Amino acid sequence: MIQAANIKAELTQSLKHLHLPTIRECYEEVARQAERETLSYERYLHELVQRECDERSGNRTTKMLRESQLPLEKSLEAFDARRLPAKATRQLRTLLDGGFLERAENALVFGNPGSGKTHMLQAVGQELIRKGHRMLFTSCEMLVQELLIAKRELKLSKLIKKYSRFEGMIIDDLGYIRQTREEMEVVFTLLAERYERGSVLLTSNLPFSKWDGIFKDPMTTAAAIDRLVHHSIIIELNIPSYRLEHAKTNVQSLGCEGGDAASASIGREELPYGAGLRPPPPASS
Repeated sequence: MIQAANIKAELTQSLKHLHLPTIRECYEEVARQAERETLSYERYLHELVQRECDERSGNRTTKMLRESQLPLEKSLEAFDARRLPAKATRQLRTLLDGGFLERAENALVFGNPGSGKTHMLQAVGQELIRKGHRMLFTSCEMLVQELLIAKRELKLSKLIKKYSRFEGMIIDDLGYIRQTREEMEVVFTLLAERYERGSVLLTSNLPFSKWDGIFKDPMTTAAAIDRLVHHSIIIELNIPSYRLEHAKTNVQSLGCEGGDAASASIGREELPYGAGLRPPPPASS
C-alpha cells in the first residue's frame, strides 16, 4: 500500500507537471475543510478547481491591465459620475456593458479641457479589462511617434497588426497638439485598418468642424470622420472643468488674500479655444 508521504510527493509533482499551482498549494487545506464540513468528493473537487480558475483569472486581468498602459488610479470609483449630463450617464453605462466592442463600434468623447473625458475612458477601459476584453491606452502624441518610427523602419503593417490584438484602442487628446500632414497620415492609416475590425475610443476638445486642422486635407478629414462615426457612440461633455472647480474650491476654502485674482487667472488658463483664445501654434516639423 502506498504510504501517505509518497502519495503527497507524487500528487505534488503531478500537479506541478499539469501547471496547477493553486491546487498544489491549497489541496491539503481544502481537504481538511472537506473533512470538517463532510463535503462530497464532487464539492471538494469543485472547490479546488474554482480556486485555480479564480487565481488564473486574476493573473490574466493583472497582466492585461499592465499591457493596457492604463493608469490604475483613474478608476471608475475615482470618477465623479455625478457631474455627467443625464445622456452621458446613460452612454457611460452602455460603454461599461462592453457590447460595443463585440460589434467593433467606436466611442468618441468631446468636451473642454478638464471635463473628465480622459478619466472616463480610462475608467471604462479598466472595467472592460476586468470583463475579459483587451484594451490599450495611448496619447495621440505617443501613438504618432510610434507609428512614424515603424513607418521609417518599414514595420508599419507589423505595428498595426500588433494593435489589432486589442479589442479597444483608447486614443487620448486627438488634435490637442498640432501634427504635420505626415504624422496624421499614419494615424489615418491606423483608423482605416481598424474600421469595422476593432473599436477606437478617443477624446478630443475639437468638434468635427475643426478637424480640417488635424488631418490637413478636406478629403482625408471627411474619410476619417466617416470611418469613426459610421458605427459609434458620441458623448458630449459640455460641463465645466473639474480642475477649475477644484482649484476655485481650494482658493475659497483657504480664504487667502488675492483669491479672486487667483480664480480669475485659473479661469483664463482653462478657457477652451472656442471662448476666444487662439490655439497653440503648429509644432515645427
